[in-house]
Amino acid sequence: MLDQFGRTIDYMRISLTDRCNLCCKYCMPETGVEQLGRKDMLSYEEIIRLAKIFAGLGIKKIKLTGGEPLIKLNICHLIAELKSIPQIEQVTITTNGILLPKMAKDLISAGIDGFNISLDTLDREKFHQLTRHDQLSNVIQGIDTLLALNCENIKINCVPIEEVNKDQLVAIAGFAQKHPISVRFIELMPIGMAHDFTAIEKTTIVSMLQKKYGKSFPWSGHLGNGPATYYSFPRFKGKIGFIEAMHNKFCTTCNRIRLTANGFLKLCLQYDKGVDLKDLLRNQKNDEDIRAVIEQNIYKKPQEHHFNDDSVVEGQDLRKMFQVGG
Repeated sequence: MLDQFGRTIDYMRISLTDRCNLCCKYCMPETGVEQLGRKDMLSYEEIIRLAKIFAGLGIKKIKLTGGEPLIKLNICHLIAELKSIPQIEQVTITTNGILLPKMAKDLISAGIDGFNISLDTLDREKFHQLTRHDQLSNVIQGIDTLLALNCENIKINCVPIEEVNKDQLVAIAGFAQKHPISVRFIELMPIGMAHDFTAIEKTTIVSMLQKKYGKSFPWSGHLGNGPATYYSFPRFKGKIGFIEAMHNKFCTTCNRIRLTANGFLKLCLQYDKGVDLKDLLRNQKNDEDIRAVIEQNIYKKPQEHHFNDDSVVEGQDLRKMFQVGG
């Protein structure tokens, strides 16, 4: 499936919910948010139907996101159904890890291919301040559980923020030293609450890590579906990755689309361009009609984002990150 710029679109992020069991400062306001009603969100049956249509168009890899996807009941059933679609090669999940201690075994049995765990600090008090919940021990236990189950595809996602966790980045990178885990530092993007914080650039982080762990070397291998660039450090069992959507934007090779929890096909993280697939599903459109609408919209996927250009305001998506699925 190609867009108008010749990019192959084969990766879809599916948000299962806009709800979360944390309330991170750069994601949600302390007062909370108006959440979608149950009827406003896609059902599993609707997600599976759409996934089959997308698979027929060339989608090969699916990432389940949120909100926090693990708060959804019977998620293992959904994973097993998605994995049963012949064209789908991989189903992975992004989670805050709180529920992993009790769910990891069942998720692996359902066929999940990998875990991305969001973790921005290893300091209990800072974790509490950042997320407004005292749950760090459960996240660490969840990672330990995956390691004990010999899970081979574990990634830790950390968003480096000057005001929040600059003194924690070296310690978080230590997971890749001790375990076969990829630690990825994901550049903060100016979406929603994130406007109030300052991103830390890759060069600063690399310098900090080299002071602690020794000289780094670029690693040309491929890990996962995304645009991360990876580095090796001496005596590390895992890799250190960087995703720089702002300072090294990768729009020319973007292969992804997003399906929000309320069924909106989102073509680019910055813009509101897309189509309401939930409306088509619930108005009894057949699969061929839906497929045609999807093809038409994906072809019109924007060429690139312009987050660095304050003059570009037309068509911007004003929703928060938890509402669009990350």
